[in-house]
Amino acid sequence: MPVQTSRRPPSLEPGPPGRVPPTVPPQPGPGNQGPGKQRPGGGKRKRTKRKDPLWARLTLIFGAVLMMSSGIAIVGSKALIGQATSSIDQGNLIGAAGKTEAEGGKNLDGPIDMLLLGVDARERWAADNVRADTIIVLHIPASHDQAYLISIPRDTEVEIPGHGTDKINSAFYFGAQNGGGWEGGAQLMAKTIKQMTGIGFDGAAIINFGGFKKVIDALGSVRICVSHEVESHHMSLVDGKPMWNADAKKTGKPRTKVVHKKGCKQMEGWEALDYSRQRYGLPGGDYDRQQNQQQLIKAMAKKATDKGMLTNPIKLKQLINAAGKALVLDTGRVDPADFIFTLKGVTGNDLITLRTNGGKYATNANDRESLNELSKQMFAAVREDKLADFVVANPEVLSTRK
Repeated sequence: MPVQTSRRPPSLEPGPPGRVPPTVPPQPGPGNQGPGKQRPGGGKRKRTKRKDPLWARLTLIFGAVLMMSSGIAIVGSKALIGQATSSIDQGNLIGAAGKTEAEGGKNLDGPIDMLLLGVDARERWAADNVRADTIIVLHIPASHDQAYLISIPRDTEVEIPGHGTDKINSAFYFGAQNGGGWEGGAQLMAKTIKQMTGIGFDGAAIINFGGFKKVIDALGSVRICVSHEVESHHMSLVDGKPMWNADAKKTGKPRTKVVHKKGCKQMEGWEALDYSRQRYGLPGGDYDRQQNQQQLIKAMAKKATDKGMLTNPIKLKQLINAAGKALVLDTGRVDPADFIFTLKGVTGNDLITLRTNGGKYATNANDRESLNELSKQMFAAVREDKLADFVVANPEVLSTRK
């Protein structure tokens, strides 16, 4: 049976009891402002932050963008959810790393754990020549009222089943070889993480960050805050148009460097994705990139649930089609419609982003990147469904921006 815990420990600031407030510590960027929201009973919440149901935000991550009414209640039924998920490619991504019945894998009554893998695939690359450089564990406690994103550093040294010791992002590459494809890559990654953390998965999703450009374009733009000025190592402007450096060089035309300047702005798809790819030139390297990718996911989710975006049939269809091309989804033993419908009661006002190693490079005896003791305890808390208690006791794991 899944581990059941109390709904929430005392919060870090005044507010509804028993919750970890996602606004502590404050972060610049999307989601920190917005009008107060009307309760079903007519009264307004005291907090000014927009409180879109978290399940709606998660459906964007899964690619199932659903129609909502003023951000409060679901419109439609499982049939509508089924229509929304029908355009998403589905596959077996967790393999042997799925939760056993003893771990609660037979249903979604307990905590829900998903593996989110981001691949930076480009059309000219072979399917078996891709590494998963974005590795996120999504944890929803048994109370189904909040959700946490925990990024695992791409260079973490691990034991990859059947392939010895290597960087964790290589697990996807090894699994994709010999016809394994992206499914094989995800399965080996999930197996590697379960072996490392003890966490079994209810499902998984592969997010093609290149494909997410179309999702952002369908949204129009997203608000991204650049914490440190950084020059792009991937793209240049040719005649004012963004191009991959390799393609730009072939034109023989003058190239202008793409520089992401400090501050908040609305970014088009190519710009937001390019910024989220950067790690060279940032003081925290890959840890800064993890935060920027978490920020991008949150910004997309906020924009999709903002200003009636999901009640516009034309925009809704564009989002569903674009998301379907950017994701591969696995909901384990549960039908995707049932999986998403389970989250209909989730009313947390934001995703809570967490970081490993305090956001700093940590090494082991081999001078290779590894998880420190606090990070190992954090994953143990995920496994035991006591993450809220852990975050309250260790607020330094909250992902913050400088």
